Amino acid sequence: MRARRLSLLPLAVGLVVGVPVACTSPRPPVVALPNGGSGLSARVVHVVDGDTVDVELAGATERVRLLGIDTPETVKPGHPIDCFGPEASARTKALLPAGTAVVLQRDTEPRDRYGRLLAYLWRRDDGLFVNGSLVDDGFADTLSIEPNVAHRSDLSARRAAARAEGRGMWGSCPRPG
Repeated sequence: MRARRLSLLPLAVGLVVGVPVACTSPRPPVVALPNGGSGLSARVVHVVDGDTVDVELAGATERVRLLGIDTPETVKPGHPIDCFGPEASARTKALLPAGTAVVLQRDTEPRDRYGRLLAYLWRRDDGLFVNGSLVDDGFADTLSIEPNVAHRSDLSARRAAARAEGRGMWGSCPRPG
């Protein structure tokens, strides 16, 4: 009988020590967005390129692919640097310097095939919709991949205006076809 009680000792210790630790693990706070939705609070660590950002979320660094947009390539292996790619990366870096507090709004699918977190991004201090701002100023085109299409209409309207006015890449790069 004593041997059985001793064999249960590690389980009891694990429950006493482990449960409080598991219950207090960091979770990102949920915050309200200017559009009436809610998202996860994070902080920018590093801008990878025009549409990819590393953030600190719940104590871990996560690579985030900005949903609904596509910026010209600058770091894709085996791919040449696209027209307006360096400018798009520089713009994202200017909008999101390291340490910037941001809010991530996820859509239907949480991650892409590369394991990146998929999200729309807002700056927390002024409510700027970063994905939309990049499209507004011609630093990004729209990219709509089902089922992550929550902001498709808004981003498409912004793209049409930027293209019509020749902003950013729309006035600087050759148009295909």
